[in-house]
Amino acid sequence: MKLSKLYSNKPDLFGPIDFRSGLNVVLAEIRLPDNRDKDTHNLGKTTLGRVIDYGFLVSRDPKFFLFKHDDLFKDFVFYLEIELPDASYVTVRRGVEEATKISFKKHEASHQDFTELSEEGWDHFGLPFERAREMLDSLLDWRGVAPWDFRKGLGYQLRGQDDFQDVFQLRRFGIGAHKDWKPYVAHLLGFDHALMESHYDKQEKLDEAKTIAETLKAELGGSVDDVSKIEGMLQLKSKEAEKKQKLLDAFDFRQQDKERTKQVVEDIDARIATLNAQRYSLSQNRKKIASSLEEDQILFNPSEAQRLFQEAGVLFAGQIKKDFDQLIAFNRAITDERRGYLIEERAEVEAEIKVITTELNTLGKRRSDLLGFLSATDVFAKYKQVTDDLVILRTDIESLERQRGVLRRLQDLRTSIRTLSEERTHLQSQIEANVEAQSGDSSSLFSSIRLYFSEIVEEVTSHKALLSVFVNKEGHLEFKGEVLDDAGKATSADLGHTYRKLLCIAFDLAVLRAHLDQNFPRFVFHDGVFESLDDRKKANLLAVIRQYADLGLQPIITLIDSDAPPLAEDGKPVFSAEEIVVTLHDEGDEGRLFRMRAW
Repeated sequence: MKLSKLYSNKPDLFGPIDFRSGLNVVLAEIRLPDNRDKDTHNLGKTTLGRVIDYGFLVSRDPKFFLFKHDDLFKDFVFYLEIELPDASYVTVRRGVEEATKISFKKHEASHQDFTELSEEGWDHFGLPFERAREMLDSLLDWRGVAPWDFRKGLGYQLRGQDDFQDVFQLRRFGIGAHKDWKPYVAHLLGFDHALMESHYDKQEKLDEAKTIAETLKAELGGSVDDVSKIEGMLQLKSKEAEKKQKLLDAFDFRQQDKERTKQVVEDIDARIATLNAQRYSLSQNRKKIASSLEEDQILFNPSEAQRLFQEAGVLFAGQIKKDFDQLIAFNRAITDERRGYLIEERAEVEAEIKVITTELNTLGKRRSDLLGFLSATDVFAKYKQVTDDLVILRTDIESLERQRGVLRRLQDLRTSIRTLSEERTHLQSQIEANVEAQSGDSSSLFSSIRLYFSEIVEEVTSHKALLSVFVNKEGHLEFKGEVLDDAGKATSADLGHTYRKLLCIAFDLAVLRAHLDQNFPRFVFHDGVFESLDDRKKANLLAVIRQYADLGLQPIITLIDSDAPPLAEDGKPVFSAEEIVVTLHDEGDEGRLFRMRAW
């Protein structure tokens, strides 16, 4: 499948371009000296690739130049003639003003002009856009890209300047969303794309399940994480609610009165009795402590005793008085230490009495309320109180049932997460096995592409290159193209724009060559193919491109004349007149692709 012709309904503004089977050159000549040092010249060599893409039914985008400058292009109608696998041709008609109305005409001869063809002369006229894409996909019959349609990998056949940043990830794929393009590249290289797509699907479902599980855990608030516990609580609450409901239905509160009486007698009264006994015991201890503190006072005074002894005529002085003073001092030291302990114990006892007293007051009030319930003569007051209790119970039951539902869903999600994780791991193992099998088989499609890729880079740069595929830690495929040094190690040369562009060109050509035996595109468009290369590499690359053209491919290259390879030794032009399908120049509007002022 190759390009045959591109033309418009305004040949004075956009002239017809007849493509040939082999090498096609779009040459931009910079004739004005003042323009030679400019980086851009706006002659249209890059725009040509966009017009071809438009003929291949690219989606309508307001940023696309035809729509962005609607005032200039709204009256244009473009015709793209394509050679089909059976050597017949189809012409795709697409206007700018009605960009979603597409027409088709199949024919046997090439290089036709259907600008004057009536509506009845078209096989399909004004088809809706999506229907037209399906029609073109059927006509092209690119079985080599199935199960995708013809648009999926068209970027590898139409490499603009923005598409040389990465060998594998085209600008149109955007950043991220690897699942949208990695399976396709894997398929081009001969790997099992279905395994990759399944792996991405499992990963998405796993991530979604984990996100929902985290949301449910946050909803539960970490309060309960056990279904059996919730079930038990529900059973108890439900039984209690059932009893109260029966009570209300019967309008009989004898059982309720009995339960309240039992609660008063067995619970509150028993507790009050216990607390009173404790308070009595503590009060007795406090009384004993007070007595001990009073008894610990030393009432004997040696000075007073000496005065009494003198009055009686008895000697009480000297060593006798001194021994009494020492004895009293000793006893006072012991007494002071003991008093400290007694004071601490008294404080503890009083604190306990205070706590008990507070609880007794609370229990007393509760006892009074319950006795009031028993002595109430208004049955409706009892009915209201039981109803209030039942409402609280039902609220608790609803909350528990909601928690149970959430927790059951969370458990189901956890089971699903475990299953998905196991399935993802199994798929990763299959992907790894597939990569190993294809990489190790010298007759595989991947091995052929890898060999052609390396040969192209080596012929141009004298360095080998390695095309590799491996499985990353997430289980997805990674594609890598590297330039190797003499020792066979990867160098940083591929990080530069020049080498990166060369790797892109080598990849595109290698893929096309490896698919020559399939229904697959045969053309490739490379914009600015020789930019930044030295003369020797330019000559080597041109030789490779011509070699691939001889194999049956249709390379379409654009270049500025200053970037052309050097003349041959015999002085002949680099390109023959037949190879140059478009010549652009900077001497006025006539030299541009669109012969009008620059926009």
